Amino acid sequence: MGRWLPLLSLLLVAAAATAHATSPAQVYWRSILPNTPMPSAISNLLSSQTAAGEKAATSVSVGKGVGVHVYPGKRKPTTNVHVGPRWAGVSVGPAAFDTDDNRNYAASVTDRATFNYAASHTQLRGDLSVAPFFLEKDLPPGKKMTLYFPELTFAPAFLPRKEADSIPFSVEKLPEVLGRFAIQPDSIEAQWMRKTARDCEAPAMKGEKKFCATSLESMVDFSTSSLGTRDVRAVSTIVAKKGAPKQEYTIVSSGVRKLAGSDGVVCHMEAYAYAVFYCHMVGSTRAYMVKMVGKDGAAVDAVAVCHADTAAWNPKHLAFQVLKVKPGTVPICHFLLQDHVVWTRRT
Repeated sequence: MGRWLPLLSLLLVAAAATAHATSPAQVYWRSILPNTPMPSAISNLLSSQTAAGEKAATSVSVGKGVGVHVYPGKRKPTTNVHVGPRWAGVSVGPAAFDTDDNRNYAASVTDRATFNYAASHTQLRGDLSVAPFFLEKDLPPGKKMTLYFPELTFAPAFLPRKEADSIPFSVEKLPEVLGRFAIQPDSIEAQWMRKTARDCEAPAMKGEKKFCATSLESMVDFSTSSLGTRDVRAVSTIVAKKGAPKQEYTIVSSGVRKLAGSDGVVCHMEAYAYAVFYCHMVGSTRAYMVKMVGKDGAAVDAVAVCHADTAAWNPKHLAFQVLKVKPGTVPICHFLLQDHVVWTRRT
């Protein structure tokens, strides 16, 4: 037995090193942002990045529920795809659609603050009490709001920057990307990916600075350069209880904390074959961390963003329909779901 101890020790050390392997993205984060904790919305997307060596199977999932398990290398890629809104749990062939209308509706209105767009007929027919919009004056402790924070069923993984940069990202090159990930051009996944590429190529709204980050490193670069400093906070909404229902939440005493600065960068996860975030900076924006407790005792640390200048928004935007106000009259706020990230200056 004694002669095997050195080998056993070596194997244990190797196993420990593998278990604690650090991805290139984590190394980059620590080098650029040594004093900034990584929010869960980001750390949850790094698990599929492998250490140096032979490339393992990459399990990625497209936002809005499109999950793609990709096996790279010389073999023909194989996929296992889940389709639908991110939280819908819809699977391809035969389709088994989730009937939770509140979940799908919450996903549709909180996915990204598309201020140029009018409310769709589907949104207006949905449960408006689930819409996350509110007025800034409604943030005092004790305030009650009916909210829904859907559980994130699938989450697309970040690709290493070198790999992400090697993949073309445009509507024109989308057929090449679909072929690379073995996604059928006429599939629902392809439709979502096409929409993401189209949104990313669209001109920025007046006063907006936008960028679609295809890697964590590029998100860090855009956010820090836009804010003009590396002394930043990165925060995301945290829901303590999985599967919390639509319910009434109460803001707790001393539960509202304003984050520094009058502007910030908000990054929204998009639907793609790997993690892509639509990041944008809009002036006259205030961000808050809001502690709330649901009727069932579920605790939520929610990120809220308030827009002081809404004059350029589409007058038929859902927020105006829900709050019964007009563009440019009052600050409009909205909560962010768990897969969004807000970047602000620390001081």
